[in-house]
Amino acid sequence: MDDFGRLIEQELPRLRRYAHALVKDPERADDLVQDCLERAWRKSHLWVRRTNLRGWLMTILHNLYANAARKHSHTPTMVSLDDAAAPPATPPSQTETLSALAVREALQTLPPDQQQVLLLVGMEQMQYAEVAELLRIPIGTVMSRLYRARERMRVLLAESTRPTLRRVK
Repeated sequence: MDDFGRLIEQELPRLRRYAHALVKDPERADDLVQDCLERAWRKSHLWVRRTNLRGWLMTILHNLYANAARKHSHTPTMVSLDDAAAPPATPPSQTETLSALAVREALQTLPPDQQQVLLLVGMEQMQYAEVAELLRIPIGTVMSRLYRARERMRVLLAESTRPTLRRVK
């Protein structure tokens, strides 16, 4: 099992990144990753050696997220007041802040199915076949969702960088 532990340890950054992208809260993302790791250890006998461990772990993480989202779909989101008031460690430049905010806002306007595919392919650099297996959808669906997500992001980001002028009387 030591080999299994080392292999899982190598996947932690990807799991954390994907979890954070899904829940958009560092504490909830860490909880989601912890639940994923706990389930992976408990079900380690089901993983077939020499198969895609990343895909297996991402599937566990995704299923935990989907189950929690279904369970809590009618409960309000809780925000810690301490986190909201904390200043950033190093203040970014205005341009970088505006660019990052524009990307985040554009990403959040995408439908969840397009968001997931874009994050898995773009950020996690997973292959289309891996994403299709993870989300249990045909590879053609992955490709079309990714295309629509990229096109929508291009439009939204082009609009956000266009200067807006107000008419003043």
